[in-house]
Parts: sequence; structure tokens; C-alpha cells
Amino acid sequence: MSKSTEKFNLTDPIHFLALGFGSGLSPKAPGTMGTIAAIPVFLLMANFPTINYLAVLGVMTMFGIYICGKAASDAGVHDHGAIVWDEIVGYVITMILVPATVTNVLVGFVLFRIFDIFKPWPISWLDKNCHGGIGIMADDILAGVFACLSMHGLLALNIL
Repeated sequence: MSKSTEKFNLTDPIHFLALGFGSGLSPKAPGTMGTIAAIPVFLLMANFPTINYLAVLGVMTMFGIYICGKAASDAGVHDHGAIVWDEIVGYVITMILVPATVTNVLVGFVLFRIFDIFKPWPISWLDKNCHGGIGIMADDILAGVFACLSMHGLLALNIL
């Protein structure tokens, strides 16, 4: 990773969460590692009633705006690659109302990573034009929405 991670401290709960429980410190593909860290989070939530799933997701999102902004500020770098809470939230969004099967978990992972990496418009616009904690979270939230819509399309077509 080209940007130093020395200003992050995993004993700080804000940094620990922002760094995806430490997964964002991976020297290779920290966003992918953060998305992998999201899988157990989704699996823990998968059997929640829909209203509880959405409530927890809402808290994760709102709290994510704060923790991502704070961790970026502490590091002195906007949207540092090690900050992956946004990937965790984006993946949990991807999996809204999706049955927790091995195939669905993997397809959701791939779809979210595609939207997050390639950032088709308007995801790319959000990535370039929103700043702070909201900016860090916004593009991944929308990538999650696009991936979720894609998942539900595949489910409706009985492809999954």
C-alpha cells in the first residue's frame, strides 16, 4: 500500500472498525479483504427479521460516516485505502433480502466488488465529488445498491 498506515491504531475502536477489524491493513487488495470481512457480518445478520436487518444496517451506515471520516482525518488522508468499513456496509447492502446460500454470498461478493472497483456512473461521480465521511461511504453505498438490484434480478430470473 502506497499510503502509510502508521497513524492507525487497532486498539482505538474507531480505527478498528474503520479498518474492517484489521482487514484493511492487508498490503494487497485491502478493499477486497474488507469485503471478505463483511461476509461474517452478513451471516450474523442474515436471519434477522427484515426490519432489524435494515435498522442495524442504518446504524452501521450512519456510524460509518463518522468512523470513516474520523479515521481518515486521523491518518491525514482522504479515503485511505485501509479504511474499509464502507466496503462492509456496501456488501451488507448488496445482500438485503438475499438468502444466505454459498452461491449467493459469492455472487454478491463478486457483484459488489465489480461495482466498487469499476465505479460506473453515478458511483464514479460520488467518488470524485463527495468528501469526508459521507464521501468515503457514498460510493460504496451506491455500489451496494446496484449490486443488490443485480442480485435480485438474478434471483427473479432463477439464475441463482
